[in-house]
Amino acid sequence: MLGGLIQKLFGSKTDFKELVENGAVIIDVRSKKEFESGHIKGAKNIPLNELSSKLGSLKQDKTIITCCASGARSGAAKGVLKSKGFNVYNGGGWKSLERNLA
Repeated sequence: MLGGLIQKLFGSKTDFKELVENGAVIIDVRSKKEFESGHIKGAKNIPLNELSSKLGSLKQDKTIITCCASGARSGAAKGVLKSKGFNVYNGGGWKSLERNLA
Protein backbone atom coordinates (compact mmCIF):
# COMPACT_ATOMS: atom_id res chain seq x y z
CA MET A 1 0.00 0.00 0.00
CA LEU A 2 2.80 2.42 0.85
CA GLY A 3 4.47 1.68 -2.51
CA GLY A 4 1.24 2.60 -4.30
CA LEU A 5 1.04 5.89 -2.37
CA ILE A 6 4.65 6.74 -3.18
CA GLN A 7 4.01 5.91 -6.83
CA LYS A 8 1.00 8.26 -6.88
CA LEU A 9 2.90 11.07 -5.17
CA PHE A 10 6.12 10.91 -7.14
CA GLY A 11 5.05 9.09 -10.30
CA SER A 12 6.66 6.00 -11.68
CA LYS A 13 7.40 5.71 -15.35
CA THR A 14 7.91 2.32 -16.91
CA ASP A 15 11.08 2.20 -19.00
CA PHE A 16 9.62 0.55 -22.10
CA LYS A 17 12.89 0.95 -24.00
CA GLU A 18 14.70 -1.07 -21.34
CA LEU A 19 11.96 -3.72 -21.36
CA VAL A 20 12.32 -4.13 -25.15
CA GLU A 21 16.13 -4.19 -24.90
CA ASN A 22 15.69 -7.04 -22.42
CA GLY A 23 13.49 -9.05 -24.79
CA ALA A 24 9.94 -7.79 -24.23
CA VAL A 25 7.49 -8.44 -27.05
CA ILE A 26 5.17 -5.68 -28.29
CA ILE A 27 1.64 -6.82 -29.06
CA ASP A 28 -0.45 -4.31 -31.02
CA VAL A 29 -4.12 -5.13 -30.42
CA ARG A 30 -5.58 -2.85 -33.09
CA SER A 31 -7.37 -4.28 -36.13
CA LYS A 32 -5.31 -5.61 -39.03
CA LYS A 33 -6.28 -2.58 -41.12
CA GLU A 34 -5.21 -0.15 -38.38
CA PHE A 35 -1.94 -2.03 -37.94
CA GLU A 36 -1.22 -1.92 -41.68
CA SER A 37 -1.68 1.85 -41.69
CA GLY A 38 1.30 2.20 -39.31
CA HIS A 39 2.89 0.34 -36.41
CA ILE A 40 6.02 -0.08 -34.31
CA LYS A 41 8.72 -2.00 -36.14
CA GLY A 42 8.85 -5.54 -34.80
CA ALA A 43 5.42 -5.40 -33.12
CA LYS A 44 3.15 -8.40 -33.46
CA ASN A 45 -0.45 -7.71 -34.48
CA ILE A 46 -3.05 -9.67 -32.52
CA PRO A 47 -6.39 -7.82 -32.61
CA LEU A 48 -8.04 -7.63 -29.19
CA ASN A 49 -11.03 -9.72 -30.36
CA GLU A 50 -8.61 -12.55 -31.33
CA LEU A 51 -6.32 -12.36 -28.30
CA SER A 52 -7.97 -15.06 -26.17
CA SER A 53 -7.85 -17.58 -29.01
CA LYS A 54 -4.18 -16.83 -29.77
CA LEU A 55 -2.73 -17.06 -26.26
CA GLY A 56 -0.97 -20.28 -27.28
CA SER A 57 1.21 -18.32 -29.71
CA LEU A 58 2.64 -16.24 -26.85
CA LYS A 59 5.46 -17.36 -24.55
CA GLN A 60 4.78 -17.17 -20.80
CA ASP A 61 8.43 -16.40 -20.08
CA LYS A 62 8.48 -13.25 -22.25
CA THR A 63 7.47 -9.84 -20.96
CA ILE A 64 4.68 -8.37 -23.10
CA ILE A 65 3.91 -4.73 -23.82
CA THR A 66 0.46 -4.10 -25.25
CA CYS A 67 -0.43 -1.09 -27.41
CA CYS A 68 -3.31 0.16 -29.52
CA ALA A 69 -4.52 3.55 -30.79
CA SER A 70 -5.19 5.32 -27.48
CA GLY A 71 -4.55 2.87 -24.64
CA ALA A 72 -8.07 1.59 -23.99
CA ARG A 73 -7.86 -1.68 -25.92
CA SER A 74 -4.30 -2.27 -24.78
CA GLY A 75 -5.52 -1.87 -21.20
CA ALA A 76 -8.18 -4.51 -21.79
CA ALA A 77 -5.55 -6.76 -23.41
CA LYS A 78 -3.29 -6.30 -20.39
CA GLY A 79 -6.13 -7.51 -18.15
CA VAL A 80 -6.70 -10.62 -20.27
CA LEU A 81 -3.01 -11.48 -20.38
CA LYS A 82 -2.40 -10.74 -16.69
CA SER A 83 -5.30 -13.04 -15.74
CA LYS A 84 -3.56 -15.83 -17.67
CA GLY A 85 -0.28 -15.33 -15.81
CA PHE A 86 1.67 -13.21 -18.29
CA ASN A 87 4.04 -10.44 -17.19
CA VAL A 88 2.47 -7.56 -19.10
CA TYR A 89 2.58 -3.77 -19.32
CA ASN A 90 0.14 -1.41 -21.02
CA GLY A 91 2.18 0.69 -23.43
CA GLY A 92 -0.84 2.82 -24.35
CA GLY A 93 -1.13 4.35 -27.80
CA TRP A 94 1.35 2.97 -30.31
CA LYS A 95 2.62 6.37 -31.46
CA SER A 96 3.38 7.42 -27.89
CA LEU A 97 5.02 4.08 -27.18
CA GLU A 98 7.11 4.41 -30.34
CA ARG A 99 8.40 7.79 -29.12
CA ASN A 100 9.28 6.25 -25.75
CA LEU A 101 11.28 3.54 -27.51
CA ALA A 102 13.36 6.01 -29.58
